[in-house]
Amino acid sequence: MASDRLTQIRHYLYLNGMTGVHELAEQVDASLATIRRDLQRLEEQGIVIRTHGGASLAESVDREVAFETRENQALDHKRAIADEAFSCLKRGSAVFFDAGTTVLQLARRLRIDPMPLTVFSNNITVSEALSGVEGVEMILLGGRLRHANRSLVGILAEQAIENLWFDQVFLGASAVQPDDTISTPDGEEASLNAAMMRRTEECFLLVDSMKFGRRSTYKVGHLDQVSCVFTDTELDPGQVQALRERGHKLVLAGHAEGNSDDTE
Repeated sequence: MASDRLTQIRHYLYLNGMTGVHELAEQVDASLATIRRDLQRLEEQGIVIRTHGGASLAESVDREVAFETRENQALDHKRAIADEAFSCLKRGSAVFFDAGTTVLQLARRLRIDPMPLTVFSNNITVSEALSGVEGVEMILLGGRLRHANRSLVGILAEQAIENLWFDQVFLGASAVQPDDTISTPDGEEASLNAAMMRRTEECFLLVDSMKFGRRSTYKVGHLDQVSCVFTDTELDPGQVQALRERGHKLVLAGHAEGNSDDTE
């Protein structure tokens, strides 16, 4: 039975750690296709973390696994976007990196090529990536931990934002809606991101092309508030043209050759 098989998989991963799908299939006497479906189901429940060819038990709760899963989606595009956005960083400035997974790649880009910066963030993984980096002063906001984004949100975080001013904000998003609204599925995250946009000289939006045309519940802001949108070259040419005609500045990052195309 499926429930018994899932229990066997969990128990085997508990005892043996990271295990390949072939080994799991042998242990529970199931096909590879069945094991892959089982692992997908367990990952959705936050019980396992899938890797190429195998899985291990998750050491974190369901929503943290969701963050880790999103972090690895369209990774080449996110790294290319981050590489382009890196050129906008200004030495000696105060910047905010939000909790987006593409912004996390910018933090990792900064780690390998550091410069003097004061970096504020509400994301635990960003703070870990920049901890101890020479020249980077890392300041993590306080607040309620939202596991889905490994982010700190709520009134404490917003109070901190209202007492700060940033030279630059680097922002991610869950969706860029057809009406150019930037949105996210969490109300507190949206409110905090909106506050970031009010407290900066320049705001840069870092989103892969899959986010365009989507809808999400809570409004963060509008593309008119953004200095530049960094996305990848997979964005539909019709959408690129429409965004350009509405006056939005785009940088299209190509992951294959590292090329970019700036459009006004």
